[in-house]
Amino acid sequence: MVMIPQEEWKSLLDKLDRLAEMIENRNASDRDAEWLESEAARKQLGVSPKTWQNYRDQRVIPFSQIGRKIYVNRADLNAFLRSHRIGEVK
Repeated sequence: MVMIPQEEWKSLLDKLDRLAEMIENRNASDRDAEWLESEAARKQLGVSPKTWQNYRDQRVIPFSQIGRKIYVNRADLNAFLRSHRIGEVK
């Protein structure tokens, strides 16, 4: 059995809480850095292929194209969704 003074124990718990928060924040930023293929992005938005094509034609959501493959950054997709969020009625 090991005994640790209460203040040191609290300090250790605080450090563990900060570490857990840093890991959560890092995981969230990693998800935002992920690139989705066009079809996955379209399905996440729940729009038809024609609407998705219109979004790309009008540059509504930034995307990258390599050859015939289209990729969308998850952070851009999330920003688009946030900008089109409709708040609650009060």
